Amino acid sequence: MPRPLRFLAAIATLLVAPLLQAAPDTQTGARIDEILAQRDKVQDISAVALSYDGQHLAWIVSHHEQTRLQLASPSGKDARTIAIPDGCGERDLRWAPRWNLLAVLTRCKVDPSNTKPIRGAIWLLDVQAGTPPRKLAEIDGYASGMQWSRDGKRIAFLYVPGATRLPEATASGNPRVGVIGEGDQQVERVAAIPADGGAPQVLTPQGLYVYEFHVSPVGNRIVFTAAPPPGDDNWWIARLYVQDARAGATPSMIVDPASASGPLHGLQIALPRWSPNAAQVYFIGGLMSDRGATGGDIYSVPASGGTPVDMTPGIKVTPSWFRFLAPRSLLVSQIASGHVQLAEYTITGPASARQTRLWFSAPGTIGDGREALAVSVSDDRRPPRLAYFQSSFGQPPEVHAGLLTTAPPPAVTSINAALEADWGKAQSVEWNDQGFHVQGWLLYPDHYDPHRHYPMLVYVHGGPSWVNLPSWNNPATAYSTFGYFVLLPNPRGSFGEGEAFAEGVRGDMGYGDLRDILAGVDAVEKAAPVDDHRLGMLGWSYGGFMSMFAPTQTGRFKAVVAGAGLSDWQSYYGENQIDKWMIPFFGASLYDDPQAYAKSSAINFIRRDHTPALIVVGERDEECPAPQSFEYWHALNDLGVPTTLVVYANQGHHIADPADQKDILRRSLAWFGKYLAAN
Repeated sequence: MPRPLRFLAAIATLLVAPLLQAAPDTQTGARIDEILAQRDKVQDISAVALSYDGQHLAWIVSHHEQTRLQLASPSGKDARTIAIPDGCGERDLRWAPRWNLLAVLTRCKVDPSNTKPIRGAIWLLDVQAGTPPRKLAEIDGYASGMQWSRDGKRIAFLYVPGATRLPEATASGNPRVGVIGEGDQQVERVAAIPADGGAPQVLTPQGLYVYEFHVSPVGNRIVFTAAPPPGDDNWWIARLYVQDARAGATPSMIVDPASASGPLHGLQIALPRWSPNAAQVYFIGGLMSDRGATGGDIYSVPASGGTPVDMTPGIKVTPSWFRFLAPRSLLVSQIASGHVQLAEYTITGPASARQTRLWFSAPGTIGDGREALAVSVSDDRRPPRLAYFQSSFGQPPEVHAGLLTTAPPPAVTSINAALEADWGKAQSVEWNDQGFHVQGWLLYPDHYDPHRHYPMLVYVHGGPSWVNLPSWNNPATAYSTFGYFVLLPNPRGSFGEGEAFAEGVRGDMGYGDLRDILAGVDAVEKAAPVDDHRLGMLGWSYGGFMSMFAPTQTGRFKAVVAGAGLSDWQSYYGENQIDKWMIPFFGASLYDDPQAYAKSSAINFIRRDHTPALIVVGERDEECPAPQSFEYWHALNDLGVPTTLVVYANQGHHIADPADQKDILRRSLAWFGKYLAAN
């Protein structure tokens, strides 16, 4: 089940969030207040854009619900704030090709009740003229992912006309009342507006929910991934389509993973990209847990249709983003053993692309997954310019920009320069298990003393197709601050070791990945003073499942926190609203192979579970519905195992309310403090 889908700052706030039964003591409570106050100072960067000639850099800074648009030189100097007059928040930026025109997408505050229409607008900023921003179009609904046509005459974007809810499975769902399945469907489509203004014109048909798209080099066609609505559920069966970039045109389906032969069969597709000559379409194909959590091999297919070809078979890394630098050259952002790398791949033939240069490894997380980098490629053979936002365990979010070289571009902003890490050091750790190479991150306790023994928490990421990467906003650091070792493993099923590794959980949910995790615990205990009698586990989404399942398989963990987890894959199949994700992982539907689901259900082994469990979930979670948490809590309560369940009103898979996020952190620290205390 999907990870937290915006990559780390939002849902990651909860990936380690546990619960408590009692309020922290006065000293602990005061320290928690200090931590929350420090984290409250972080200003996030939500978008970065670089002009076509590399001479202008723009970015969006967000703090709470306030945003500001910054415009500067490519070195970040002379930054100034550009005021957009509609009073809404800036969400997306795109520079026009060949002109110093910046399109800005704004979105007003979304009503949490999912009953009021979402509003926004697209604005145009002429940097050369220095004139005030000009509104091009009112947006009645949800818009995202702007792209310019090559001639600069149109701006295309994803559009949900009349949307009242964010088009994301992690968002709070609508109340499940009335006649189910017969409500109006909100369908995401490709739309466009003229660059001189006008109402949005929808290009793709009502019967296809579009997830990602790309405008052809000439601008006369679009390629997109889509499936019949509902959109939240059907991303896992999306197909690849090509269509003329005009309203009323008929799409042509060119790839269907369900019927494809070869390694793509039954997998997911993302990030479609035209080749420079528009003869081919490239995309990433792999076993993926969620829309936006992109990872796999790079594939190509003729734009007219044909057999998709895996261009990178057998690689031991996970490409997550790419773009063409030249007709035979790809710039690729990839995950390699818990690190983000920027590499260059050369297309050596119709069925092969190989890495020919590793430009650099970034010290942390870059971009937001879907738009990892802004790249400016000149026509005079000068090196490309890059821009992106980055953070790590040691550095808060900043904009980085510069020429593409073998060194990562420097930070060109000092937005969070006053912040200092108040947690222990982070170290990459590696081990082997059952023929797999496994990597993870180990956070040391703050004020670490090598002569003491410490408790350790194992923080399991969501997914399972996802990865723990260094990030300033990773809440695991809070536990380091309070004197815990924290192991953030990337077991089989994770990105970063190649597609075979990512597919290592197929038909084996909870077993192989738990063995990898336990082997990682053993490896850490050999190298660091960890008290094996004070181990805890926590996680959100798939990490919540693991926190429920692990205690039924081992007694090593003395306390767990299960955030938005699931306890019974069989009942879950009928309760969640995204059941299509399960078939690629289990091999068949529940109704065709119930035993595949039964063998990984914690509830079927619940009498083995004696571990105090804290359970937290959003009331309107569509991905991991609250009844799964109730079922686990009810079983433990009936068996006399200490347990607490907290359900957060009106919240979805992503707990969006800051007050609820803070409550979860407070509860978590008290819970682990109680059950992992030194004897």
